[in-house]
Amino acid sequence: MKKHGAAKKRQVIPGYACKARIWIENSGETFLGVGRVVLLERIREYGSISAAARSMQMSYKHAWDLIDSMNRQAKTPLVATSKGGKGGGGARLTEAGEQATRHFAELQKKLAAFLARQSKNLPW
Repeated sequence: MKKHGAAKKRQVIPGYACKARIWIENSGETFLGVGRVVLLERIREYGSISAAARSMQMSYKHAWDLIDSMNRQAKTPLVATSKGGKGGGGARLTEAGEQATRHFAELQKKLAAFLARQSKNLPW
């Protein structure tokens, strides 16, 4: 018989997993991370900083600050912009930006594989 107000026991299914996030810093300042890479990918997709920011529910100012930070820290800019006008402005990834997103994806893939191997070796 169940007592009124008794807490239900939560069933826990065994299966430990190691988890981690990766980001790249330059002199203690974040250069690339998951959110910044998603922003770069959205700029590639939309051709616009404002559209990329909107798709991430991020302010244009915050997106611009992130891009400015990445561009300042990179040897060559990751994002190139063009001024507005009759056809409107736009933004595109440079070759360095394309390379950064590919390299970061590869790092994430290697980290995921490492964590999966470690998860299989947990002693619990």
